[in-house]
Amino acid sequence: QVQLVESGGGLVPPGGSLRLSCAASGRTFSSDAMGWFRQPPGKPREIVAATTWSGGSEYYADSAKGRFTISRDNAKATVYLQMSSLTNEDTAVYYCNTSPGGVATMVDRYPSFRSWGQGTQVTVSS
Repeated sequence: QVQLVESGGGLVPPGGSLRLSCAASGRTFSSDAMGWFRQPPGKPREIVAATTWSGGSEYYADSAKGRFTISRDNAKATVYLQMSSLTNEDTAVYYCNTSPGGVATMVDRYPSFRSWGQGTQVTVSS
């Protein structure tokens, strides 16, 4: 089973940038999807971006397009989420997760994922 640890959250002013990291340990496969998700206060969790270890495909939520970039360092088994032009609406707990079957499967099935880590808090505020 893959263990995931999120880090990099914090307080950032509107318009600022932040990079989140998700370190994976355990056995992974190139076709496994790695995704970033977030849960704003009082709202359900939503997917933000996803990729695979092979980098064959990517997904971005509309809210993330043009502002967020998902990337990975396979040697470090780490996936990143570079966020820029942050707004108050980006305030949330951010989580990463992994699943087999690729990006499209992750986008379709993540609402049924049962295992989540503690996440990392991102607060956008002046």
